[in-house]
Amino acid sequence: MTSLYDFTTRDIDGAERALGDFRGKVLLIVNTASQCGFTYQYEGLEALHRKYAERGFEVLGFPCNQFGKQEPGDAEEIKSFCSLTYDVTFPMFAKIDVNGPDAHPLYDYLTRQKGGGLLGRGIKWNFTKFLIGRDGEVLARFPPTTKPEALEGAIERAL
Repeated sequence: MTSLYDFTTRDIDGAERALGDFRGKVLLIVNTASQCGFTYQYEGLEALHRKYAERGFEVLGFPCNQFGKQEPGDAEEIKSFCSLTYDVTFPMFAKIDVNGPDAHPLYDYLTRQKGGGLLGRGIKWNFTKFLIGRDGEVLARFPPTTKPEALEGAIERAL
């Protein structure tokens, strides 16, 4: 049986990273973009990361350029934007596709675990969020319109 911890991906610096490295933590996996109407959510995501990191929580950011071409930059541009604009300290990964034939296997797995309701299982826009329990189980999926601060209760319960 496939588990979240079976996947690997490249981090923003190009190094291979096993998601098994995050075993035992509560995770919030988010597809991000630097030029989106929801980009301001980086601030709230970073606040959650800082507030709960000591209790075993991490935000994992996955840049994606599939929605309105809102993440056109390369890895260095994305990294610089996140650092300089929002002081992001949570792990960022290499740009990926989250839908379609080139979708990263991680996102295929996540959307199979928690579909998108009436609109199907695909990711509809940037800043879709998946909450993962300490055991690697996909606990919940939140739409882009859900602000990070609204997730505190769900994160607290998972911790």
